[in-house]
Amino acid sequence: MTTYNDQISNYISSLFASEDSSLLNAREDSPSYGLPTINIKPEEGRFLQFLTRSCGARKAVEIGTLGGYSGIWIARGLLPGGRLISIDKETKHAEVAQEHFAAAGLSEVIQVRVGDAHRILTELSDQGPFDFAFVDAEKTGYPAYYDWALENVRIGGIIAAHNAFRGGSVVGLHKDDAHSELMRQFNQQVAGNERLISTIYPAGDGTLISVKIA
Repeated sequence: MTTYNDQISNYISSLFASEDSSLLNAREDSPSYGLPTINIKPEEGRFLQFLTRSCGARKAVEIGTLGGYSGIWIARGLLPGGRLISIDKETKHAEVAQEHFAAAGLSEVIQVRVGDAHRILTELSDQGPFDFAFVDAEKTGYPAYYDWALENVRIGGIIAAHNAFRGGSVVGLHKDDAHSELMRQFNQQVAGNERLISTIYPAGDGTLISVKIA
């Protein structure tokens, strides 16, 4: 029997993903600036930190900065001297995130790039290969972002994408929204890619994770 609920979530977080003041501030302070309350959950953040360190990441890319919550988790998983480039199209998001990165002592570790992610990623291609990439942005961009990551993350590197469950709608637990079918197709496409070993981490709204093997 599969069991996952808020009690399990809180149990994992209490053991492995307790938030310090910097993380709490990034999560709780962002809505006061008008940012949407769509942060990943603490155990999802800890999982990103785990993934980043497990692949020995020094060079990481995040597509979708929001208030900087996930970026703090990722940056804390980097090896010493590592750098994270976080991309967001909204100037306000970048400003709020930079405040939170500074409060966490990560201003020298995380660079925020503002603008169209497709253009910025093209510009970043000559800085690769990267070790880790995390996608948590507009869903219509997921296929292109993942394709970029597949070509610009090294063999043995990790690619992750949030909202794989789309609130449970991908398996019919809730009514489809505008992007449910897109996420179904995206998940299926990644699952069938022989250059990757992939699965979904089922906490929160699901994180699709892939290790590049070819």
